[in-house]
Amino acid sequence: MKAIRIEQNGGPDAMALADVPEPQPGANEVRVRHHAIGVNFIDTYHRSGLYKTSLPSGLGLEAAGVVDAVGANVTRFRTGDRIAYCSGPIGAYAEAHVVNEARAVKLPAAIPYDVAAAATLRGMTARYLLRKTFRVEQRHAVVIHAAAGGVGQIAVQWAKHLGALVIAVVGGDAKAEIARALGADHVIVQGREDIALRVREITGVGAHVVYDGVGKDTFAASLDSLRPLGMMVSYGNASGPPPDVNPLTLSQKGSLFLTRPTLFHYTATVEQLDETAADLFDAIERGAVKIAPPKRYALADAAQAHRDLEARKTTGSLVLTP
Repeated sequence: MKAIRIEQNGGPDAMALADVPEPQPGANEVRVRHHAIGVNFIDTYHRSGLYKTSLPSGLGLEAAGVVDAVGANVTRFRTGDRIAYCSGPIGAYAEAHVVNEARAVKLPAAIPYDVAAAATLRGMTARYLLRKTFRVEQRHAVVIHAAAGGVGQIAVQWAKHLGALVIAVVGGDAKAEIARALGADHVIVQGREDIALRVREITGVGAHVVYDGVGKDTFAASLDSLRPLGMMVSYGNASGPPPDVNPLTLSQKGSLFLTRPTLFHYTATVEQLDETAADLFDAIERGAVKIAPPKRYALADAAQAHRDLEARKTTGSLVLTP
């Protein structure tokens, strides 16, 4: 079968389409024949070496498709089930992949494969950020960075559905229009406006929570956007890792809370995973969250997908098609 492989860390050109043996499921594993594969920023971290992996390696953590083989002791799925997964193991950039049944979820018939591949990781991330890391309620002032991106588009809609005052931060005018169309109450264009100053003008005292997946370029402004006792949620490194923080800085800025969460810790058990996925799929089916049609690339064009993603040329989600 065809799969993307890297022999060493590097830029997008480190990726190559290769012929590899078709994987066979072991105990408690299923093989998924992919219909669509998610492309996420974390894939670029694995490719570049920011997040270490054993080499040579595949890439990709997320896909949707059909179970076409099951290993011993599998109880959650059977052959023919529609299925989605988003927490690996690494190797989803392939025509098929083997995953542990405890890390996959059944895909409702109403949700297309490309939507699932575009939204499972991003949507479950938005869900734990908004409902678990900081539980957003009515009238909370919420700042969402990269609001026109994959996680951002879902988070803006979901936060607005929950009754929050949504302040979206974006990288340009076209992305500002996307954020407004999704329901953002206010939009700040990064690099043109002082983010923290505008947040304080809008809210009077600062935001209850800032969701920052950008990292280095926005971290300081995010801290300065918070009201006393506010929470800074740093969940990504799109512009590079954020700087180290002296705990005294949090005290001086208003006894702030700072957390760096990951999806895995919020979906560590089967029960947590199923609850998170069910919440997301329900929000999509009810129309509370609408997933824009993802930009599609052939599996062989995965390197170009990474170039476009890292250059911030894209909005919404990207998927690969085998």
